[in-house]
Amino acid sequence: MSTATAPMEIGTVTLTVRDLSRSADFYVRALGLEKLHSDGSDAVMGAGNRALVRLIADPAARERTPREAGLFHTAILLPDRAALGTWVHHASATRLPVQGTSDHRVSEAIYFADPEGNGIEIYVDRPRAAWTKPDGSIHMTSDPLDVQDLAAAARGPWTGAPDGTVVGHVHLQVGDVKQAEAFYNGTLGFPITAHYPGAAFYGAGGYHHHFATNIWNSRGAGPRTPSTGLTAVEIRADAASLTAITARTDGATDLTDPWGTRITVTEKP
Repeated sequence: MSTATAPMEIGTVTLTVRDLSRSADFYVRALGLEKLHSDGSDAVMGAGNRALVRLIADPAARERTPREAGLFHTAILLPDRAALGTWVHHASATRLPVQGTSDHRVSEAIYFADPEGNGIEIYVDRPRAAWTKPDGSIHMTSDPLDVQDLAAAARGPWTGAPDGTVVGHVHLQVGDVKQAEAFYNGTLGFPITAHYPGAAFYGAGGYHHHFATNIWNSRGAGPRTPSTGLTAVEIRADAASLTAITARTDGATDLTDPWGTRITVTEKP
């Protein structure tokens, strides 16, 4: 995993859902995550005893609209290409409704959504040497994905998300990219790794991105009121990064971005 050695990485992503049972079952069925905890009010889903997605039940929650700030997608990073190839066969056999595919040069990715419309990416990184231009800058593309070649890398039947599966990055809808940069780069300290029209990407430790922020659907969006969808993102930081963040936040590790998304910072184990 190319993100594992970064000084900061994504921990658990928390979503508010109306139908907890249906959503939790989807994450088991579609992604092969395990139910690490479930008590009727929330469910924690993970792989290899690592929590990746927490679902909080709120049947009366207001339904988030597509133009609001919030989640664009949660990106699940598999540990190797063979695992993603195996998942492709699983998705085909179960007729999972796929919304798109892309070869990003830094990664190979497939996109879909959970039953409540929360975007999901499942992907695998290419070798780090393939990420950069001659000047050393990270170069991401959105080229057609060779799904047949990816499927040919499969090994055996899909038996669930393998140990080593993590949340590789979280892509957000925001109201303003510069305002997002002030928080995700300025406050949290994630270096900006790339700009594309209407979007900025941020990655620690040379990773292509742990966060992305875009205004493609949400230009000018203001702070969210409580709704379904993204509620919180956990950042796991090493001791030096945690010290640097708390120096900029007067000691706070429970933060809120300009659009109301809770960002919690914990120390890496």
